[in-house]
Amino acid sequence: MLGKLLLSIWILAVTAPWCFARQVRVGVLSRFHPHELELTAPRTEAVVVRAGERSIVLEPGAQARIRIVDNSVLIEDGRSAMRARELLAAGRAGDADFLLAVPGQPSRHFRGSLSFWVKGGELAVVVSMDLETAVASAVRAESEPDTPLEALKALAVVARSYYAAAKERHEDYDFCDLTHCQVLRGVPGQGSPAARAAIETRGLVLAYSGSPFAAMFTRSCGGSTRTPAQAGMPVNRYPYFAVICEYCHTHPYVWTRRVSQADAELLLAKGEAGRLAVDRRLGWNAVPSNNFTTRSKGAEVLLEGKGQGHGIGLCQRGAAAMAAGGADFRKILGYYFPNTQVVRFAPVR
Repeated sequence: MLGKLLLSIWILAVTAPWCFARQVRVGVLSRFHPHELELTAPRTEAVVVRAGERSIVLEPGAQARIRIVDNSVLIEDGRSAMRARELLAAGRAGDADFLLAVPGQPSRHFRGSLSFWVKGGELAVVVSMDLETAVASAVRAESEPDTPLEALKALAVVARSYYAAAKERHEDYDFCDLTHCQVLRGVPGQGSPAARAAIETRGLVLAYSGSPFAAMFTRSCGGSTRTPAQAGMPVNRYPYFAVICEYCHTHPYVWTRRVSQADAELLLAKGEAGRLAVDRRLGWNAVPSNNFTTRSKGAEVLLEGKGQGHGIGLCQRGAAAMAAGGADFRKILGYYFPNTQVVRFAPVR
């Protein structure tokens, strides 16, 4: 009798329909500090750009130039122009596909609706997109091309958990498209591995003690995952645990770097926040992880480290190795996130 009762409680925990927003708002292209953009409508549908009661219609395949003029946003498509404090772009019936580019940079394919305004002398751009579109886009951007499908599915659940449970990461939108939140470069093609990973795990998130949480992942843990406390980060709803990663333990990603004494002190004092500060200034691979030892080398400090990223949560290299060895996404998630459950949620508008 007790066994049946415990089983009923476990099934309830796994199938309870938590509700999260169906749409996520992602700030994009901020790393380029854009003052001008190129917006292209897809070849299959028109895009309507609005400013209050006014509008410009970009017919299928048409392109418009968007730039800053007197602290306002100006759009020009070669036939007409419109200027306003904020521009909104979408399809005639709602979400649409867009190609968006900073001049001289590759175009990015988004699906949803767009908002443009001026902030700090730069164009602020926000894409409002379906949660599952965001998950597929993050999986595509954050994974290697040869990653096994089950590892991608594990990453999809983690990415969805983060989008669903983390809130208001930025003042003007929910998330950015950088490593501060989750990297997002554009929508993957239908039938691609990233799209399949999102579809085949649709609605699944990680929960701890009965509640979903904003799960994290890292590219390579260096042999053992870390806790937030070890990385100098605050603990959220899930405490995380240090887990031995068999693949990274026997095949660690190792690196060495030389930094100034001042940067070494910042790294040691501020943990992951210090590493990100150094990487923002010197480049995103200046210090690959916060798992390192230090040795003085004259006026500089030699860092000898392992892994890539903060080392917390799902290890992507380890997950790929587990998947290659036959593990499915649930087994992978259970290994890297002890004492959690995979649960289904119901999105709300």
